[in-house]
Amino acid sequence: MNKTELIAAAAQQSGISKKDAERVVNAALDAITATLSEGGRVQLSGFGIFEVKAREARMGRNPKTKEAIEIPATKLPVFKASKALKDTVAK
Repeated sequence: MNKTELIAAAAQQSGISKKDAERVVNAALDAITATLSEGGRVQLSGFGIFEVKAREARMGRNPKTKEAIEIPATKLPVFKASKALKDTVAK
């Protein structure tokens, strides 16, 4: 499912127009993105948790030249599914 299909499904299930559903989906995604960019965490009960994980700098190797390179530290968005979501998907 892509974003367009998600908007269409949300519009159909909620009985609102696709335009209104698009505004809602975009607002929700923007709120999640803004919270994560500030280092926050978004917890949706029964669905899961979006949070930021820090990855430390480490040494790597260029596969072409076999030269050692330093991979810089970075932050990554991660998602942890809730037990309810895992149980629903496992059925």
